[in-house]
Amino acid sequence: MPFKNLGLNEKLLQGVQALGYESPTSIQEEAIPAVLTGQDVVACAQTGTGKTAAFVLPMLQIMSAGPAIKALVVTPTRELASQIEQVAITAAAGTGHTVMAVYGGVPYEPQAKKARHGVDFLVATPGRLLDLLRHRDIKLDHVEILVLDEADRLLDMGFWPDVRRILHDLPHKRQNLLFSATLSKQVLGVLGDTVHRPVFIEVGGRATPVDLVEQRVLPVNSEQKLDLLIQFVLAHKPDRTLIFTRTKHRAERLALTLGKRGIRCSAIHGNRNQQQREKALEGFRAGRIKVLVATDVVARGIDVEGISHVINYDMPANPEDYVHRIGRTARAGASGMAVSFLTPEEVYELKDIERLIGSTIERHDLEGFDYVKRTIPESHDLPRRPGKLVYNGGARRAMKFGIRRKAGRK
Repeated sequence: MPFKNLGLNEKLLQGVQALGYESPTSIQEEAIPAVLTGQDVVACAQTGTGKTAAFVLPMLQIMSAGPAIKALVVTPTRELASQIEQVAITAAAGTGHTVMAVYGGVPYEPQAKKARHGVDFLVATPGRLLDLLRHRDIKLDHVEILVLDEADRLLDMGFWPDVRRILHDLPHKRQNLLFSATLSKQVLGVLGDTVHRPVFIEVGGRATPVDLVEQRVLPVNSEQKLDLLIQFVLAHKPDRTLIFTRTKHRAERLALTLGKRGIRCSAIHGNRNQQQREKALEGFRAGRIKVLVATDVVARGIDVEGISHVINYDMPANPEDYVHRIGRTARAGASGMAVSFLTPEEVYELKDIERLIGSTIERHDLEGFDYVKRTIPESHDLPRRPGKLVYNGGARRAMKFGIRRKAGRK
């Protein structure tokens, strides 16, 4: 279906061309008409499927013009805020709407000064938005459309109390849109306070990794983990590799160690300021940096084409984070490889991931690596871990929370 059949006007169709889209993705085809009707929408789709344009384009069409903020997008990370801002600026070139992103990690006053001059479409991270509200540098009493982008991550990162404070400053009558790659049981449970009789759109299945990603597990003892990583990277010489660690301190140490071994590498995590993050991402995109070490906190904002390998140096504690991590590769129809290092201490994390995605990930050894003796049980041999529950709900379970499925593509 061409974009012109989705209900977008000529000005927005020009924005579509400027964004480089030739035909709508599945989530765009489903979500754009629903948003244009004014209904609340809860949309779930895999990473890299064009979710940002799926809400930005129809919002720009139905929102009225300034002088007050009419559209608000709340998103968990600076990188995502910047990415959404760029999409909205490009799409709004012919509509006359002003667009601005506000986020922490950069000086407050320049953002506050620009916000005081007026903006139609605001993209914000929760902390900086609350700062602006507390200092009365912005008002949200004319917001017509609210988007919670990556709603599950807003909850996981502890932003939900901040989101509730923001909701308190919004008009009661508004359109609410929730977009995410996954929707956990916890997020579904809090939707009742935010959305009213929403249309539920699910494209590609919940928590299903990109089909083109080749997934492997490399079993290794903890003391050999670093040596295995170095040998893997040196052996494969990938163009762009994204490595995930659980903590920002480990990300920093790992990047320094890889750099000492001659691997062009940088780290991106919560302790890096915005200028450092942008410099690392720009070098990664340009190919000057071959390896980027990241934490889950900033992973959602890493939108870089051509990532050939994703390496889980540490298994994620939350199995749904695995889906987000490996979704950084195999984008736009390309292939990619996701490699997870598995230590004896992380076998239950792997079992949770395999339960979530509904399949067993093959185990491999790196050829030529001198392994010490390993005792790492198979996932199916593990007893149930007491008290550990993994939610792998689908649209039918979502209906228990009052969410209606939209007819159409799954």
